[in-house]
Amino acid sequence: MLTLLMILDAIIAISLILAILGQEPKSAGMGGMDGGTDTVFSGKARGMDALLARVTIVLSVMFGVITLVIAKMTS
Repeated sequence: MLTLLMILDAIIAISLILAILGQEPKSAGMGGMDGGTDTVFSGKARGMDALLARVTIVLSVMFGVITLVIAKMTS
């Protein structure tokens, strides 16, 4: 069971990296913290970028939960 969770965690991690790299770059960087640019939570993104933003959130939550389960099982 632990091995299966670790394999699943690795697959989710790779998928998360691909989802992040597939998004359009936000050129404002830290200067965009004033709220003038599109962010993951702003809802302004459209099309494929919006889909990848949602997929990123789902994958990151799944990664976190599975990692915590693995940590609990090994301690």
